[in-house]
Amino acid sequence: MLDASSIQEAPVNRSTIIVLILSACFLAACYAAADDEQQAALIASAISAAPPAITDNATIKTMEGEILREGSSGWTCYSGSTAMGPMCNQAQWDALLGAYKAKGPIDIEQFSVSYMLAGEGDAIGVSNTDPYATEPTADNDWVKEGPHLMILVPEPAALEGLSTDPADPVYVMWKGTPYAHIMVRIAAEE
Repeated sequence: MLDASSIQEAPVNRSTIIVLILSACFLAACYAAADDEQQAALIASAISAAPPAITDNATIKTMEGEILREGSSGWTCYSGSTAMGPMCNQAQWDALLGAYKAKGPIDIEQFSVSYMLAGEGDAIGVSNTDPYATEPTADNDWVKEGPHLMILVPEPAALEGLSTDPADPVYVMWKGTPYAHIMVRIAAEE
């Protein structure tokens, strides 16, 4: 049986120490480079959601809210996730998303736009009628849009007379809920 007293310490020479230190530095640099590449990919995803006039000075965040780049324009762009594609929002849209996540009320105070010009990406889609549906059913008008805009209006009466049919190029999503908004299709999903 081997015990600690029978193990002889191997002599450690200067070359071994230098190799160990260099190896540790190399690994640290590799991890830092991988983090930089991942952050660059998340930023590229976020800025794919809107034109440069919007994204150039926007704050960039992950969908979880981690700030990847500070901005100064009042716009916030998100990198997207499996639940939602990349998007760039004005503040009222961020307030709506916060209320939606909390299943709480929202007071739409101003006209507000959200760009999703990259479409919904890897997201599975969403119900046009039920904001909290998690999968398609025979009666929930499941949609997965390509490039589109979403518009909030402060006056719900402005939604009256607009289609709720997701086959139309302009329609109301989630009508009759606090999260109702206008969808404007820019192109078909690829």
